[in-house]
Amino acid sequence: MGWRRFEIASLLYIIEPRFAAPIVTATALLFRLLPLRFKYLLGYDPYFHLAYIRYALEKGEWVNFFPYATGPWGYQISRFHPLGLWMTPAYFYKLLSPLGVSLYNAFRITPVVFGVLTVLFTYLAVLKLYGKREAFLSAFLLAVSFGHVFRSMAGYYRGDNYMLFLYSAALLGTALALSKKSPSWRYKRLVFYLLPGVFAGLSAAFWQAYYPIFAFVTANALFLAVGAFLLRRDRYIVDSLAILTSLAFGAILANSIGLHLGYGMVGATHWLGRKLAEELGVQFGFVRDLFLLLYLKYTIPLSMATVGALAVLSRLVRDEKLRVLMVAIGVVAAFWLVFRYYGIVNDALLRIFPESPIAETQRTSFGDWWKAYGITGLFIPLFFFRSLKRPGVGDFLLLGTVVVMLPMAVIWTRFLFIASLAVAIMSGIGLVAFHDTLLSWNKKCAGSGRRWLSLLTSALLLGVSLFSAYHGFSATWGVHPIVNEGWDNALMYLGEHSNINDVVLTWWDQGHWVTYYSMRAPVAQGGPSGWVARYYLGLKGENDLMKLGVDYIIVSYDTLVKFGAVMETAGVDPDGYGLVVLHRVPSSGAILIFSNGPYSIMAVPGKEWDVKVNIGGRFLLPSRVFVESGAEVNEVTTSGRPTADAYVYINLNYGYAVLMNGNAFDTPWHGLCSRTSTQRITSSCTPTEAT
Repeated sequence: MGWRRFEIASLLYIIEPRFAAPIVTATALLFRLLPLRFKYLLGYDPYFHLAYIRYALEKGEWVNFFPYATGPWGYQISRFHPLGLWMTPAYFYKLLSPLGVSLYNAFRITPVVFGVLTVLFTYLAVLKLYGKREAFLSAFLLAVSFGHVFRSMAGYYRGDNYMLFLYSAALLGTALALSKKSPSWRYKRLVFYLLPGVFAGLSAAFWQAYYPIFAFVTANALFLAVGAFLLRRDRYIVDSLAILTSLAFGAILANSIGLHLGYGMVGATHWLGRKLAEELGVQFGFVRDLFLLLYLKYTIPLSMATVGALAVLSRLVRDEKLRVLMVAIGVVAAFWLVFRYYGIVNDALLRIFPESPIAETQRTSFGDWWKAYGITGLFIPLFFFRSLKRPGVGDFLLLGTVVVMLPMAVIWTRFLFIASLAVAIMSGIGLVAFHDTLLSWNKKCAGSGRRWLSLLTSALLLGVSLFSAYHGFSATWGVHPIVNEGWDNALMYLGEHSNINDVVLTWWDQGHWVTYYSMRAPVAQGGPSGWVARYYLGLKGENDLMKLGVDYIIVSYDTLVKFGAVMETAGVDPDGYGLVVLHRVPSSGAILIFSNGPYSIMAVPGKEWDVKVNIGGRFLLPSRVFVESGAEVNEVTTSGRPTADAYVYINLNYGYAVLMNGNAFDTPWHGLCSRTSTQRITSSCTPTEAT
């Protein structure tokens, strides 16, 4: 009886329905509120969004021209995201302001609200499709998944959070329709299929790259029809047609939203949309978004034709094995089409999401996968284990989600967030199925083995849940703001001591910070700029700066660390430049030692500085050495004759050094660091973040 009580206690958290929804909601809320302990927002993009919201509220309207972005011309918001991205936190602020909530805090907690709602709607959808245990485990794994927490936590604001929330709502609408199995609901339940189309259409209001939601729901409809055909539950083919009809309405709704709030990234108002339409020979008419135009013209008719064909075949073909064979032939044909037109689709995706030397557009590694999902990501094959043993229409419905989301997660790290819903659902449902299978097998055993196996299966679910929670908590706790008090003070000072129309050149990462703190227009922000990268490498001169009206240049420690990205963005041969940042390590006496991997610098101050560079065990004497201490940067005299094309910059204020070759030294970094503060173009050669 003792082991039996332990088994029941260990599984209570997924059995008692009264506690399930509150537990997953509270867990999701707790994890996503962890960054509230910080003073600053996370990352870069949120600063632009909050700056524009603040500016629009000050002006009393959603102005299109934003002068404090993309200098020297300013920026048209209509060329970016739909206005719903900025309206939501603003109206959230107006709702909470009577309670004393500031715009800053309202903005910070807005992503939390929609992230938690995504978890809750996922719970309800799986509850309708499967049961309380699958629902709890799937929602709990999503609640603690760092892959989902990252873009739905306080202080990090991105548009894909809205899209995934609306997809969870669309999935819930589909689940509600499928769960109504009594004869009285035979046709009335089809009304629920209005929801997937409506929610897919509404996503166009919040994110310029909202298009995947249409792919998700379309795949849901197609796989639902295939499942109905294979399982001989032909009445659900009508459900598939209802979803596709709803999606056609949703596409028209998205087009209407674009007219008022702005179109997506391939809309007729965007250069990319017009360019792709021209290359494809497509003319914009009533539908002003290229994706929606192609979707309504090709995807919806082809999908309906496919489902219609399955409806006809379901009446003609009764043999189950023949049905399986026909679906297998269809799958092979689908794979052939994918490979046949992969180049065209991939080219279009690269045009929409161009590859850049940034983390979000890199191919996902196992380390990225593990950080996003932890142990949960290892159990997704169990979903197919369940489907093979006792498949249902719900399995095929979710298979549509899986076959679109998982490849996205593999292609780019930026899609790990979107795929977190599929990973959580697959692992949650699969683990419960595996647990039930082991218990079923356990009933055939006798003796004490039954108790140990029951304990083992219960411990599996509990262990996966606890380990996933620990992993997600640790990863979320480890996230810290990139901006800090140094950047805050420096950029506020720049804003207070410059003219309103001054233009700032900085590495694109920090461009949004310049917009928010200084309220000045940076040359580059939100995406890599080859022009800025080439300037930092000395390939652009002062005349080029004058053409853009650049007044201030920021050189920071952060940019030095990203020197590899600077070279890649500039498109130069990396073998021609050498720059390494070294950090100070403890040493005795007056000796200064800086180290980074195979590189180290030893410096002894004096009338003549004794400076030696160690590169992989070879000791060399540098050509020139510069030392920054206090507010001054001076070249120091060194002992001995130079023996290498090496240049050293030592920053005593912050405890780091920079080792460069001649090409890297012969860049604006050196020239700017030797300027006086009275000159028009100024710079910061000290790091604006602590080392």
